[in-house]
Amino acid sequence: MPIKKAIIPVAGMGTRFLPAAKAQPKEMLAVVDKPVIQYIVEEAVASGIEEIIFVTAIGKRAIEDHFDRNFELEYRLEQKNKIKELESVKALGKLAKFAFVRQSKPLGDGHAVLSALPFVNRDEPVAVLFGDDIIDGKVPALKQLMDAYEKFHNPVVALQKVPRKDVSSYGVIGGKAVTKSIWDVRKFVEKPAVADAPSDLIVIGRYILTPEIMALLPLVEPGKDGEIRLADAFDAYLKGDGSLYGCVFDGTRYDCGNRLGFLKAQIELGLKHPEIGKDLRKYLKTL
Repeated sequence: MPIKKAIIPVAGMGTRFLPAAKAQPKEMLAVVDKPVIQYIVEEAVASGIEEIIFVTAIGKRAIEDHFDRNFELEYRLEQKNKIKELESVKALGKLAKFAFVRQSKPLGDGHAVLSALPFVNRDEPVAVLFGDDIIDGKVPALKQLMDAYEKFHNPVVALQKVPRKDVSSYGVIGGKAVTKSIWDVRKFVEKPAVADAPSDLIVIGRYILTPEIMALLPLVEPGKDGEIRLADAFDAYLKGDGSLYGCVFDGTRYDCGNRLGFLKAQIELGLKHPEIGKDLRKYLKTL
């Protein structure tokens, strides 16, 4: 089946961005002139996604409001003849069909995906995009994963090569290269010691999940921290002789879940902005 639905978990508290995230979701912090979550939704839509399910928590209402209509704002923009701004605001609600579901408890990324299951048919594959990563590239990163899925008809995870010293902060894969950008994944290790890491390829927050993975998720036992992890579902799937592929995407990833990555996104995407890019470049040269 073609992939038309995406799950975007946004239930995290954003403690690394306190106090900025105290009264607003970290996903709503602006990079140049758009909140982080809008970049991610636009990537999904540009990849062919038509329906988006947000998995939210208390304090995330601003995300729902952002993709809903604001009649008073539209009226005032129209009255002031700010047509460009009016069109950009009206377009948000038309990007896709949106649904919102609460994650009852913060019990891990696997539990967040489980919370969205009522909106997903049992026999359909679904995309998952986490709310921290902006990926800038000519071809949307999710579209690259979807193309890999169309070829292999198996689950696909996004991969990025990182310095070996950094692997212990991520999920790391082991496997065999199929092409320059596609890997046949045979091992999935969550936050290994550097010496034990099977490669320097980490898994980041973009996935294509098939019905087989979705069926395994409810059976995954919580870890020592009480959380249900997608990594454990992938591990169980591989141990059951399932085929899992990894796609080393072409594009620049900005980890907006940490302050340095967020600032890098501000600068580099700001330099590409058609209205302020030139002036920002001039300013940076004066520092």
